[in-house]
This record gives sequence, structure tokens and C-alpha cells, in this order.
Amino acid sequence: MSGSMRLDGPRLPGSGPRPAELDPWLLWPAVALLLIGLVMVYSASIAVADSSRFTGNRSDFFLIRQAVFLAIGGVAALMAFQVPVRTWQAWSMWLFLGGIVLLVLVLIPGIGSVVNNSRRWINLGPVNIQPSELVKLFTVLYAASYIVRRLPEMGSFRRAFVPMALVILLVGALLVAEPDYGAFVVIVLIAFGMLFLGGINGKLFFSLGLVAIIGFATLIRFNELRWGRFIAFLDPFNNDPLGKGYQLTHSLIAFGRGEWFGVGLGGSVEKLFYLPEAHTDFLLAVIGEELGLVGVATVIALFALVVHRAFAIGRRALLLERAYAGLVAQGVGIWFGVQAFINMGVNVGILPTKGLTLPLMSYGGSGILVNCIALAILLRIDWENRR
Repeated sequence: MSGSMRLDGPRLPGSGPRPAELDPWLLWPAVALLLIGLVMVYSASIAVADSSRFTGNRSDFFLIRQAVFLAIGGVAALMAFQVPVRTWQAWSMWLFLGGIVLLVLVLIPGIGSVVNNSRRWINLGPVNIQPSELVKLFTVLYAASYIVRRLPEMGSFRRAFVPMALVILLVGALLVAEPDYGAFVVIVLIAFGMLFLGGINGKLFFSLGLVAIIGFATLIRFNELRWGRFIAFLDPFNNDPLGKGYQLTHSLIAFGRGEWFGVGLGGSVEKLFYLPEAHTDFLLAVIGEELGLVGVATVIALFALVVHRAFAIGRRALLLERAYAGLVAQGVGIWFGVQAFINMGVNVGILPTKGLTLPLMSYGGSGILVNCIALAILLRIDWENRR
């Protein structure tokens, strides 16, 4: 990249896109993940929904809500696709500031709702908004704008890294106060990854990465709850299997029962009140039990296609000297790839347990809405590349 890159997209005619102008290798894998997620959310949530007074004992409660979320996400995606990339660039800072305001509001009693000892949601009547999901997208948009503005200075620690680091530390402090450590990790990795792609000094980047790892390790070691979870994660079947290791043990049992081809759609035993958060954080474990290794491998392959296309679209935009568009596309690829990897790693026991959903698939209105908008922006970038 160079300082001479064009910062906005070309002028576009007012007509809408033809189907042939949309990248099928991005569109259809993403649609497949959304639809597989809808089916598996229904399968994973039947028992919980059927036995809860909160859901009115309706087994299809989560299915209907997830379908509504997908419909809203689809409409939002169509609207977002109509917005030129240069408009996202112009509004990126204001969107990011709005996200910070929402993170502050969610911490105010009476505005933020407490669920499972975490204050992560703003109640708006029939729906809850999770600001951390919005901030992931806003971080991608803002980081791309920041890098484009600082391209000539990306080799400087003081001018390129420090301002972004201070902003991300502010966001991180607000997320830790909720607490939402999973979102904090994802947002830090998005920002660091985009700085690296933007041309920050390589030695500086890896040195700061090492400092960040030491910092996270310190946070874990000197917090009794987090350290207990880490110890349980190392050997969940022997270290508190009925307490801190409970989720992981039942997730691993689910994968073990699934073997190659699974026990069949709807046949999971672990979703019957054994595996907590089966339709959100541990949806992949239910997929593993019901659809087996083949089902899990299919999901991984679809995510790999989406992430690959995001980076390919970003590289194409950079070759066309569209720096902002290219960085946004690759930032979305980092976001989806990192979050999917962490969720899968938690499910199979290679990472400590975190409250982090599987993008495009897990139950949740805010996540589905923001994921659909991010996909629409990716498709818009690709469409502008083609024009």
C-alpha cells in the first residue's frame, strides 16, 4: 500500500446488482451457515424451550425468534448493501464513538440488563441489544479508516500504534467491566491484525503481541475464578468436572458420541439439560453429536471459504488502490475467522471456556444482525471492485 491510494470507491450507477455480479463463493457458503445455524439452533433448544415458563413451554420458541432475527438481518443486509463504501468510511469514526457510548450505557443500572452475572444487554422491550456485537463491526470500520489516514506513519510506534492502543484499551476496560472477556479478545485481535496488515513494523507488532499474551496470562493467574477455570480446562474430567469443568466435559462427551456421522439430527442427548448454552456458545458440540465429524468438517470448510473470500476481496480492492475497502474486507475476515476459531477451540477443549458465540450460526439477534450487515459490506466491496 502507499500514500497515493484512492480512498473512496468509484462512482456507481444507480441500478442494483445483477446476481452474476455477486461473489457466489462468499454468498452461498454464508447463506448455508445461516440456514444450518437455524436448523441446529432449533434442534439444540427444543428441550430447554419446551420446559421453560419463560418460553411459554413452546418448543419452537427459539426457532421462531432466530427466523425473525434472520429476516431482520436479511433486510438490514439489503439496506447496508446500498450504502457506498466511501459512506461507511465517512461515518466510521461516528459509528465507533456511538459504540463506545452504548458500552457505557450498558453499565448503567436500569439501562443494562444483568443475565448470568454479566451486564451485556440493553433491554428495548421485546428485544435486547448487545453493544459488544455492534462494536466488533465498528472497530473494523474505524481501524480501516485510522490506518488509511496514518499510512505514511505506520512505521512509527508513537504515531501509529499508541493512539489506536489507547482507544482499544478504553473499549477493553468497558468490556471487562461487563464482563465480556470473549468480545474483548476478539476486538483486540481485530485491531492488532488490521494494524499488521496496514504495515505496522513487524518486530514491533510481534513484541507487542508478546506483551499482550503476558498481560492476558497475568489477568488469568491473579484472578481466582479465571485461574480455577484455566486449571479445570487443562484436565476437565479430573479437575472439578461437576463445577468449573462441567461445560467442557459435556461438550467433549457430545463430540465423542457423534463419532463419524453423528447420532442423527435431533438425536442429541447432551442438549437434554446436560450441556449448558447448547444453542449459543456450544452449538458446535450439538452439531458434532448429531452430525458427527462430517458435519463439523462441513461447518469448518464453509467458514474457511467465507474467510478466504473476505481476504481475496480485500486483496483485489488493494490492487485497485482502494485502501479503505481492502482493509475493511480483510478486517471482517479476521473477525469471522478469529471468533469462529475461538468458539470451536472452546468447544473441542483446546482453549479455555469463553462466552463467545459461533458467528452466523449461534442463537442471538444482535450477532446475526451485525454478521449480516458485515457480509453485505463485503459483497458491496466486491461489487465495487467489479465495477
